[in-house]
Amino acid sequence: MTNIEVSVSKKYSVLIGSGLLSEAGQKIASVCTGEKVLIVTDDIVDKLYADSVTLSLQAQGYVVSKFVFPNGEDSKNADTYVSLLNKLAEENLTRSDIIAALGGGVVGDLAGFAASTYLRGISFAQIPTTLLAMVDSSVGGKTAVNLNAGKNLAGAFYQPDIVLCDYDTLKTLNEETFNGGCAEMIKHGFILSEELFELLKKPLARQIEDIIARNITIKRDIIAKDERDNGIRQILNFGHTAGHGIEKNSGYSITHGKAVAIGMAIACRGAFRAGLCSENCYTQLIEVLKQYRLPFITDIPAEKLIEASLSDKKRRNQNITLIVPEKIGKCVLKNFSMEEAAAFFRLGMKE
Repeated sequence: MTNIEVSVSKKYSVLIGSGLLSEAGQKIASVCTGEKVLIVTDDIVDKLYADSVTLSLQAQGYVVSKFVFPNGEDSKNADTYVSLLNKLAEENLTRSDIIAALGGGVVGDLAGFAASTYLRGISFAQIPTTLLAMVDSSVGGKTAVNLNAGKNLAGAFYQPDIVLCDYDTLKTLNEETFNGGCAEMIKHGFILSEELFELLKKPLARQIEDIIARNITIKRDIIAKDERDNGIRQILNFGHTAGHGIEKNSGYSITHGKAVAIGMAIACRGAFRAGLCSENCYTQLIEVLKQYRLPFITDIPAEKLIEASLSDKKRRNQNITLIVPEKIGKCVLKNFSMEEAAAFFRLGMKE
């Protein structure tokens, strides 16, 4: 088992290993007080893992209840969020009690936002069951729900008390979902670590714990410098401005991982055509995306993505910060006017 310590506004451990679901009760009890735990999960993960986690929590003396909602990004909305708050109140959870997010990024985002706002904040454990959630969304404290205008527009920074990454759960993911998580790992390597980028060209199965740990360490080191996402942490949004626009315009039928993959390709293609990075930088990214069967083009019109970027969280007045690659392992933040950003998108999408 690997233990990565995160030290920001709250100190907590990210544990990575095999068989951690059956130890969830013990691990959570070691850092959280309280008597009750509400497991928040979706209807797919509920059938796979909720019983195991429930038994582990009950073995530690916790009174356990569940909130289950339909799988998918469509559920990450204000209605589900309010229903979850009402469930917390119905179960009489107090400030010392615990929300446990069991599932992927949607579950973690929704449960974390509820944990941050119910009684102005209660204990929160992340138990990610997808690769994307393990290497990205479960660490760093970003919680949110979607609004009609765009993704993650209502949320809070709220760090968990513990993160348990049991990579045995990855065995039940289909190829599409697993590869979606690989998009975020490719992102981490491409923006900050050429070594990680090269490791991703090799088979993952034999190095899964090390690969997950490397990704979490990269993210840990960035958020330690900028927890509130006002500076260098924005580099983790590489591919996300266009990606979120792609998700929204597809009605969320295109998954987050696929959308980010396309968004990274658009940003890198635009940078290459603008003379900001080499052709080799661009072609290597495309080759790795192909390796993981991730898309790198979209038929969504550029104007639609530009319109979606107007509601992006990174927008400040009439300007927006985009992440632009210079070489593999090095990207920079660049401030664009909305007109300049639109031209950059068009350049990255032009055939």
